[in-house]
Amino acid sequence: MEATTGKSHRMLFLATLTFTVCFAAWMMNGVLVTFLLNNGIFNWNSVQVGFLLGVPVLVGSVLRLPVGMLTDKIGGRWVMTAILLISSIPMYLISHANSYTEFLIYSFGFGIAGSSFASGVAFTALWYPKEKQGTVLGIFGAGNVGASLTTLFAPSLLKNLTQGGDNLDAWRYLPQWYALLLVVMAIVFFLGTSNKKPDDVKTMSQRLAPIKETRVWRFGLYYYFVFGSIVALAQWLIPYYVNVYSLSIVSAGFMVTAFNFPAGIIRILGGWLSDKFGARMVLLWVFGDCIVLLIFLLIPRMEIEAPGQGIMAAKSGKVTLATDSLVVVGDMNYPVQSKHSGEPHTMIRFGIHNNEEGFLFFPNATSWQETVVKEGDVINKGQLLAKGVTHIYFQANKWVFFIIVFLIAIMMGLGTAAVFKYIADYYPSSIGTVGGIVGVIGGLGGFFNPIIFGYMLNSTGVWTTCWLFLAIVSIICLVLQRLAVSSIKKLKSN
Repeated sequence: MEATTGKSHRMLFLATLTFTVCFAAWMMNGVLVTFLLNNGIFNWNSVQVGFLLGVPVLVGSVLRLPVGMLTDKIGGRWVMTAILLISSIPMYLISHANSYTEFLIYSFGFGIAGSSFASGVAFTALWYPKEKQGTVLGIFGAGNVGASLTTLFAPSLLKNLTQGGDNLDAWRYLPQWYALLLVVMAIVFFLGTSNKKPDDVKTMSQRLAPIKETRVWRFGLYYYFVFGSIVALAQWLIPYYVNVYSLSIVSAGFMVTAFNFPAGIIRILGGWLSDKFGARMVLLWVFGDCIVLLIFLLIPRMEIEAPGQGIMAAKSGKVTLATDSLVVVGDMNYPVQSKHSGEPHTMIRFGIHNNEEGFLFFPNATSWQETVVKEGDVINKGQLLAKGVTHIYFQANKWVFFIIVFLIAIMMGLGTAAVFKYIADYYPSSIGTVGGIVGVIGGLGGFFNPIIFGYMLNSTGVWTTCWLFLAIVSIICLVLQRLAVSSIKKLKSN
């Protein structure tokens, strides 16, 4: 491998720019389909929408393995250019689509843009020495911000193209602009890059040999968690914000853009940290921190009424007075802490007492009592006179939620770079193939995770179950990593 040169930097820049464009195009349906539905242009059901959003992700993920292998064989210059040109055709044809079937077929076609990651990783790594590949692959991976660019600018572009909704059929210009951008990027990339392949020539069986190794599948699981979760949450967080916090779709979109952007940019830092401290140490911190942060998100926004401390009769007698604030049995008075009496209630405070519009960081619980007897009742000693009620309220403040999710995005962004540093360390001559395998598994997380989230939501009715699932996956990743490290140390000691 060559030492770092100006030519190397040019290859890195063009590859990163190309991946950014491809990733932006790959995520276009999320904005376009939402626009078409909100404006009544098409009336697709939730299942159909799910497929339109998921098919490009699935295709781009599955094709990463063959694309990575092809890049190792003929070089990234040819493969990346072909991906850009091929995906531009169905992207353009979407502008002429008038049915769900046409949309689905063309979405399947431009999904190939997502496979550009596997080709770009293999192409870029060849231009830098091993000790810098973590940083370089982190910079390349920052092209994930293409998703943020689409969610940030495509809605405004649609608004301008359709003249604020006065000419709705002008939505068709959006995929045409994306198609043109793909073609222009193909020309720029082809003219500005040089082709390069690994020095050693391998047969097909040799290229596929890593599939048999447990380590590769373990790397795939790591990538399923860090990258698949980013892609999944980029889609899932919009309905999450709308349903849980009653935000508008526009506000939710800004929140999600703020999630996507750091997840992409931070890959640069993740690559540098992996070069300096090792991918193993970076992933250890990523999994550990994510587990803690995800646990913080498990408590849902909620209001619960539970039994509290009541009032029992100290001795037998007849009830002579029973009001919301006082019960009299014989010659004994029993003050009742009513809900609306204005008197200090028996409080169980976990946070600052405030109304629902204020700021609550921790759950807040308030207790009061409700009289259950009436005048004339004959009471036995120990009988309940007023039942206790405890109201527990947890605001799950949206800004606290946003900060925690933002931190999770940062950790996952660091992890995506660390995984590919692992691949560069263990498979320097098969980065395309192994990166393709790992990329397939990670991309499938972006396809299947929203489905899993939806199933758990439908089964429990609790939105925060998605964080429980991700926490479990993170724990599994951490355990497998520690077991692998222990096994390596044991082999070295022997």
